[in-house]
Amino acid sequence: MGATWGSPGWVRLALCLTGLVLSLYALHVKAARARDRDYRALCDVGTAISCSRVFSSRWGQGFGLVEQLLGPDSVFNQSNSIFGCIFYTLQLLLGCLRGRWVSILLQLSSLVSLAGSVYLAWILFFVLYDFCIVCITTYAVNVGLMVLSFWEVQGPQDKVKGH
Repeated sequence: MGATWGSPGWVRLALCLTGLVLSLYALHVKAARARDRDYRALCDVGTAISCSRVFSSRWGQGFGLVEQLLGPDSVFNQSNSIFGCIFYTLQLLLGCLRGRWVSILLQLSSLVSLAGSVYLAWILFFVLYDFCIVCITTYAVNVGLMVLSFWEVQGPQDKVKGH
C-alpha cells in the first residue's frame, strides 16, 4: 500500500512553522554576527544569555562534530540552522502523508532530533555556560514533534482495536 496525502494537522503545522522560523532567525543572527562582531540580536539579553554567541561558537556549525570527523570543507559542515530548516520542512511534508513507513520515518527523525537537542543542550549549559532562548525553544519544539509522532501512531491502533 502506498502513502496517501492529507493535512499535517494544526499541531504539527504550528510546531514545524515555529521550528522553521526559529531556524531561519538563528541563520540570520549567525550571518549578521559574522558581518559585524558588535551585532546584538534580540535574543542577546546579557552576557550569560546570548544566542549570537552560541550560534557563532564551534558547536553552531555541524554540531561541533562534522569538522572534526569530515573536515572543514565537507558539504555536511553547515550551520545547525540549515539542518533545522531541512528537518522541520521534512517533518511538515512527511506529516502530510499517511502510511506505516511514514510514521516510522517521523518517529526515527524525531528521535534523532531529540538526541541532537540533548547533546546541544548539554553543550549549551555545561560547556558554553550560556542560556539561549532560541535554542531552548527549538528543543521544546523537537520534544513536541517527537511526542506528536509517537501519539499519532498510538491513536489509530487504539481505534482499530476498539479501545
